[in-house]
Amino acid sequence: MIKKTLYFGNPAYLSLKNAQMVIKLPEVVNNNTLPDSFKTQHEVSKPIEDIGVVVIDNKQVTITSGLIEALVENNCALITCDNRSMPTGLMLPLQCNTTQNERFRFQLEASQPLRKQLWQQTIQQKIINQASVLSICTNQEIRCMQKWAKEVKSGDIENMEGRAAAYYWKNMFGNIDGFTRERTGIPPNNILNYGYAILRAIIARALVSSGLLPTLGIHHHNRYNAYCLADDIMEPYRPYIDRLVYDIVRKYGHEVELNKEVKSILLTIPTIDVTIGEKQSPLMVAASQTTASLYKCFSGETRQIAYPKME
Repeated sequence: MIKKTLYFGNPAYLSLKNAQMVIKLPEVVNNNTLPDSFKTQHEVSKPIEDIGVVVIDNKQVTITSGLIEALVENNCALITCDNRSMPTGLMLPLQCNTTQNERFRFQLEASQPLRKQLWQQTIQQKIINQASVLSICTNQEIRCMQKWAKEVKSGDIENMEGRAAAYYWKNMFGNIDGFTRERTGIPPNNILNYGYAILRAIIARALVSSGLLPTLGIHHHNRYNAYCLADDIMEPYRPYIDRLVYDIVRKYGHEVELNKEVKSILLTIPTIDVTIGEKQSPLMVAASQTTASLYKCFSGETRQIAYPKME
């Protein structure tokens, strides 16, 4: 079953009761003129086991420690946002797998050649998916990208990822004057940033569920980054976000703002249909399949990561 994504952009009281998230509105709770029966009727409950991602995007959201504990125990990704409504914090469980110690050891002991081979697979699939998105959205020539994907070597020592990215971003939003892919750049960089943050949380959640350390990457190794492995594994999934953002820009214009309507579209990311292993799955389910296959690579059961293929 696909887990739900809950977004809180207005003041709310969030608590736990009978394994349910209870949602109350402050204007109802604090109104002494309303009868208790009316207040009870306006409470909303959500089963904890059905929740996969919670996004808190309002400074006046109050959440109890009991609810936080229940969400984390059920491997829910709890995301907090800053004053610009951009995701800035992520809470995940410390332990979410019965054989976690063993899995950590396999991950820590993975050889450098294996890590380089896994990065090669990751970049190859990323470029392939980028080429598909570029063709679908813009009808641009992609034979060069297909060629670069085949030329990716172990560890991507010749940086085919960078070559493909330069061509991809030049053409993906080529109709927007002055656009370059930069975190602080002009729109739709803001929309891309938000989408990638949601994707990162989904991948980090899946890694923890598979008993892996999100911090220890196969390629990324920034000492200040707590989610290096998530940043690695999300690479072939990024084109799905790019395609969604392309559709948003086509609908709302290239100066689109990160308003509630746009956020509601981006919060459907966990349910995007992707093809993995010749079967269609929601992105959140596919992410778990990918991270499970990554563990099997670390343990020596296989040498191939199961990544989605853009169609």
